[in-house]
Amino acid sequence: MPADRFSTATRLKALGEQAAARVYRARPPRRNRLTGRAALLALVMCSLVVALAYPIRQYVSQRSDIADQRRRAQDAGAALDRLREQKARWQDPEYVRQQARRHLHYLMPGETGYIVQDGSRAGAAPKGPQAAQRPWYDNLWGTVDAADKR
Repeated sequence: MPADRFSTATRLKALGEQAAARVYRARPPRRNRLTGRAALLALVMCSLVVALAYPIRQYVSQRSDIADQRRRAQDAGAALDRLREQKARWQDPEYVRQQARRHLHYLMPGETGYIVQDGSRAGAAPKGPQAAQRPWYDNLWGTVDAADKR
C-alpha cells in the first residue's frame, strides 16, 4: 500500500469543497426579487392611491355635509310645525283670553282682581320667578324705580 500523501482530515476537507462546488454550480443564478413588471405595478398602484386620495376625502366630507343639511332641514321642519300649531292656537279667541289673563292680568267686565304681595320688595325690582308672577306693568315700574335710585 502506498503511503497517503494527505491526511484524512485534508481529504475530507477537499471532498467537502468539491461537493459544495457541485451544489452551488447546480443552483441557478439568483435573480432580483423586484422585477420590472413588479416595479411598474407598484408605481401604478401608488399613483392611483395618490390620485384618488383627495377626491375620496372630498366625497366623504360632502356626504357628511349633506347629512348635516338634512338634519337641519328636519329641525327646521319641526320648528315650522310647532309655529303652525302656535299660530292655530292664537286664532282661538278663548286661548287669547286665557293668555291675557295669565300674562297681562286682564279681567273680564264685572270681575274683581286681587294681587297679593308679601312685602319683601324693599324698593328694588325683583328678578327671576317672583318677577314673572307679577303683572307686567308692576315689573315695568319696578325697573323704572330701580333705575331712578342709581
